[in-house]
Amino acid sequence: MELTFSELRTKEVVNTEDGRKIGRVTDIVLCYPENKWLGIVVPGGRGFSSRKNGLFIDLRNIVKIGDDVILVNVGMPKKPCGKQGFSCPPPPPQKDGRRSYEEYE
Repeated sequence: MELTFSELRTKEVVNTEDGRKIGRVTDIVLCYPENKWLGIVVPGGRGFSSRKNGLFIDLRNIVKIGDDVILVNVGMPKKPCGKQGFSCPPPPPQKDGRRSYEEYE
């Protein structure tokens, strides 16, 4: 399924844990050299300061991307890699002393 950012940002993000609407996608996070999609960003709070703060949702916590909604598990522990059919990308190669993105989590 191909999806543009314009289509992605029109979808409502809903937490499957409690059924709460979180908001719409404001940004996506990519890992540039490895060309990996890491997750999405939704508004993190209420009021005028919500543009500065966003809630990052890891790609592993996205349950389903539907026609008009994105279902996510927020507040639950991250899904383990390699178990229950989930696959994780291999860690990026260490070149020129760069740090991997796992170190930021």
